Amino acid sequence: MRLQVWAPGARTVDVVIGSGSEVQTHPLSRSDSPRPGWWGAEIDGVGAGTRYAFSVDGGDPRPDPRSAAQPDGVHAASEVVDPAAFGWTDEGWSGRDARGAVFYELHVGTFTPQGTFAAATGRLDHLVELGVDVVEVLPVSAWDGPHGWGYDGVAPYAVQNSYGGPAAFAAFVDACHARGLAVALDCVYNHLGPSGNYLAEFGPYFTDKHDTPWGAAVNLDDEGSLEVRRWICDNALRWFRDFHVDALRLDAVHALVDDSEQHVLAQLAEETAALSTELGRPLSLVAESDLNDAVMVTPVADGGQGMTAQWADDVHHALHALLTGERQGYYADFGEPGVLATTFTEAFFHAGRWSSFRGETWGKKVDTSVHGGHEFLGYLQTHDQVGNRAVGERIGHLLSPTRAAAGAALYLLGPFTPMLFMGEEWNASSPWQFFTSFADPELGEAVSKGRRSEFGEHGWSAEEVPDPQDPATRENSVLRWSELGEPDHARMLAWYRDLIALRRNESVFTDDDLRAVRVEQTEKRVVLHRGPFRVVVTLGEGGDVDLGGEGAELLLAFADATVEPQVVGGAVRMPAEGVAVVRTA
Repeated sequence: MRLQVWAPGARTVDVVIGSGSEVQTHPLSRSDSPRPGWWGAEIDGVGAGTRYAFSVDGGDPRPDPRSAAQPDGVHAASEVVDPAAFGWTDEGWSGRDARGAVFYELHVGTFTPQGTFAAATGRLDHLVELGVDVVEVLPVSAWDGPHGWGYDGVAPYAVQNSYGGPAAFAAFVDACHARGLAVALDCVYNHLGPSGNYLAEFGPYFTDKHDTPWGAAVNLDDEGSLEVRRWICDNALRWFRDFHVDALRLDAVHALVDDSEQHVLAQLAEETAALSTELGRPLSLVAESDLNDAVMVTPVADGGQGMTAQWADDVHHALHALLTGERQGYYADFGEPGVLATTFTEAFFHAGRWSSFRGETWGKKVDTSVHGGHEFLGYLQTHDQVGNRAVGERIGHLLSPTRAAAGAALYLLGPFTPMLFMGEEWNASSPWQFFTSFADPELGEAVSKGRRSEFGEHGWSAEEVPDPQDPATRENSVLRWSELGEPDHARMLAWYRDLIALRRNESVFTDDDLRAVRVEQTEKRVVLHRGPFRVVVTLGEGGDVDLGGEGAELLLAFADATVEPQVVGGAVRMPAEGVAVVRTA
C-alpha cells in the first residue's frame, strides 16, 4: 500500500508503522506526485487497521493530515481505513435537495446518554414520525477528548472515535437512508482546535496574511494555498462519496478569508456539482454566513459562491426578540414592530441597514425576484443560540409553552427552509451547555476561566456559569427521552408534528416566493398570511382578529388559557396569549 503526505518544505519524511514495541520506520521519497511537495512510498504489509504516523525532518511522529481514523486519540498514530469495506444497503436512495426540507440539528454526543451513532440510530424513528427530512449532524471530525461540541476538531478527515468511528458513521447514514432521511454533516474549515493541531509541522496550512477570531487564518490564498484548498475540497467530496452524505453545512464561511481569483467556496461548489452529476443524486452545500449577502446562494456562473442555501440568523433574532423581549447584544435592533414582517419578506433585516451591534451598515438587500425563501434556513433555536448563552437555556426556559408554540408555528409555516434543534419539538427541559474534555490540565483550566470571564463581564458570577470541563456539564445537556411520556411535553410534540404535517400537505406552505408573503405585526399581535391560511399570534392582547369574511376553519390552536382560540363569524377570537392556524374561505 502506498502511504504519502504533503510536506513541501521538508528535507526528510519518514513513516512510522505500528505501535508500542512493534514499530518500523520507513523513509519516504519526494516524488511530487500527485502534486509538488508530496512524499510517498509503497509499504508492504500495510492494510486496514494498520497504525501509522509521519516524522518530518526527524521530529516526533505525527498523525496524517488526511487521517481517516484516530482510534487512540488525536495525538496518537493514524489508522488505515478501507472506505470500500462497509456494506451499504442504500442502493435505492435517490437523495434529497436541501431546499425546502425540514432540517433537524442533532449533536450525537448529547442526543442520547450513550452519545454514539449506534444509540442515535435507535431514535431515528422518532424523527421520521416527527416529519423530518434531513438530519443535520454537528461536526464529527476528531477532537481531543471524549466529549465536545465538535468545533474543536483537529483531524478533519477522521470520525470521532468516541462516537464510534468511521464505520459507525457509515452505518448511521445507511440507517437514515433506509428510513427516507437525508443526512447533512456540519464541517469546520475556518479553523482547527487548540489541542492536537500538528498541520503547521507539515506545511503552510495557515497564513498570517489574514486574521480570524481563532488566530492565524487557514491558508487559502498565500504560498502553498493550492494544496490547502485541495485538502479542504477533497475532504468535502469524501463525505459525499465515501459516506453517502447528502449535504454539508459549512461553518462560519465569512471566516474563510480568500483573496484568490476564485473563492474556495465557488471552487467547492463547482466540484460538488460535478460529483453530483457523477453520483446521480443531489448534493447540497449550506453555508453559515454572517455577511447577510445573497452572493452566497448566487450561482458561480453569475458571480456568486454557488451555495445551495444559507442560514438566516436574522429570522431567529426577529423571532427571539419578539417572543422574549430581550434587547441585549445583537437583539437590540430586532425589537421594533415590523422587524419580523421585514425579515419574513426579505430574508435579512440587516440588508443595507445600520447594525448597532456591529457599529456599521450591514448586509445587502435580497432580490426576491431571483432568490426564494428556501435558499435561507429559518429557525427558532440552534446549537449556537442555545449553547452560547451563559447557562445554555433553550427557548422553552425563557418562554411560556404558548409563546414557544407560536414561534414554532411562525417559522415552520413560514417561507424558509425550517430547521429544528434537537429536543425543541417536545420543549425539552435539559439545557444545552458549552462543554469540553481536554486532557491537558492547563488548557482545560484556560477554557474554564475564559468561559467564566466572558460571562462575568455580563453580570454572571463564576458559580452560575457551568464549567465546560466538568463532566456534569455534558451530562446535564443530554436529552431526557423519558419526557416524551409527560403530558406537557407530549402536547408540544403533537403540536410540532401537526405543524410539519400541515406544511407537508398544503402546497402553499412550500411556496417560497417571498413576494407572496404578508405579515401584519404590532407590538402584541402577529398575523402571517400564506395564501388562504393565517397564522395568528397574540402576545398579551386578545380579542377578535378579522379574517376578511365568514366560513373560515380553525385547523390548529395552542394556548395556555382555558379559553382556546375559536372562529366566530368572520374573525378568530383569541385569548391574550395564543396561536391559531386558520384556513379562510
